[in-house]
Amino acid sequence: MFITIEGIEGGGKTTQVGLLAAALQARKLAVRITREPGGTRLGEEIRGLLLHSATRVGRLAELFLILADRAEHVEGLIRPALRAGDIVLCDRFSDSTLAYQAYGRELPLDAVRTVESVARQGLRPDLTFVLDCPVDLGLARTRRRRGSAAADRFEAQDAAFHERVRRGFLALAGEDPQRIVVIDGSRPAEEVHRAVLAASGERLGISWR
Repeated sequence: MFITIEGIEGGGKTTQVGLLAAALQARKLAVRITREPGGTRLGEEIRGLLLHSATRVGRLAELFLILADRAEHVEGLIRPALRAGDIVLCDRFSDSTLAYQAYGRELPLDAVRTVESVARQGLRPDLTFVLDCPVDLGLARTRRRRGSAAADRFEAQDAAFHERVRRGFLALAGEDPQRIVVIDGSRPAEEVHRAVLAASGERLGISWR
């Protein structure tokens, strides 16, 4: 089972990945937690370049760096973990590429879909959660979380960019409602966790009681 958690900055993805992993592990299930960008040695190097480097990266170069990360991630970590019978929980995957690079950066959606499908090599998540919240709330959360640290490349974008990304996630959810579950990420983390458990339990055949 391959589960991804998506959403704008400050939506609570990383928190919910950890909470869901703990709930699954409490049921003695094998869980592999990973993230994008990142997840592999190459991916973590790309993550540093994408998020924190002062080097200018254009829209297309950014897209192809993300796709290089994905290709390595799928081949080197995700598929092997799935073959081993693990549940893979990933903080961002293909929907983030469409939302950020096509909607946010305004690259042609069809072109981004085409090259992204090559990078993921036919792999699709079985279940995706989009944690949706207003942009101003999400950005306020990221500011509180990072404190005095500098914003990363995506956090530093203006509100209009993040509004486009949010609209992108919701549009993608509307296209694929069987896979993508939208959850109100503005609620307290424990309430969001209960909603994630309900949907994942139904898909996995688990009663959490």
